[in-house]
Amino acid sequence: METLQGRTAVVTGSSRSIGRGIAERLAARGALVAVHYARDAASAQDVVDTIRKADGQAFAFGAELGGEGDAERFWAEFDVQRRAFSDDGDTGVDILVNNVAVALRDQFEDATSADFDRMMAVNIRAPFFIVQHALGRLRDGGRVINISSAVTRLGLPEVIAYGASKGALDSFSRILAKVLGPRGITVNVVAPGYVDTDSNADWLRHDENAWEETAAKSVFGRVGEPEDIGDAVALLASDSGRWITGQHIDVSGGTRM
Repeated sequence: METLQGRTAVVTGSSRSIGRGIAERLAARGALVAVHYARDAASAQDVVDTIRKADGQAFAFGAELGGEGDAERFWAEFDVQRRAFSDDGDTGVDILVNNVAVALRDQFEDATSADFDRMMAVNIRAPFFIVQHALGRLRDGGRVINISSAVTRLGLPEVIAYGASKGALDSFSRILAKVLGPRGITVNVVAPGYVDTDSNADWLRHDENAWEETAAKSVFGRVGEPEDIGDAVALLASDSGRWITGQHIDVSGGTRM
């Protein structure tokens, strides 16, 4: 297992679901993980406590994303909590995972401008400016990993606006890889498929037919787990990922191949 010892990782939206799986995996590899949350401080602290019980290092910080000035507030709060965690004064970042997202289900004919704007604000605008405002703190040789979705290749009509926002994230990531390449910073996209998370509980966990049908979409015959995504992110974050950049890594278990 490659170590991430001595590196600081920031994972947006890591108080639950896929983000939590990523945070815990990076911490297990030795990284100091900043667990970001928007509103649920208690869940973020639970992630921190879990990591610390496993002899890892983590701290939580909160910032709402999707509004004017959100990137500035995000990093300002990170700095406050990082300094509270340790008095070494180091607010540099080695690994930045843009995971937080809003996924609203809208058929094209029913989509509203409010839903569209909300998804664009959180899913692409926030990552764009979070990275922009991190340029001075991202260390050379670092990693930017953006969590997209398999919907960008599956073409699901019920998530058309969400898919468009993730498609924009994919394009941003490819271009950003060129921008940051001279500094040795890799930029990649990890695209999960169907994953067993609390946000999917209503239609996935409580419906046996839905679970079986969803599992059958993967060549492995099962539904993904947050840890599956966390391991892919950890690989890209490690030294083994140093020669991988500008890539869209499908982590859907071969969904609909």
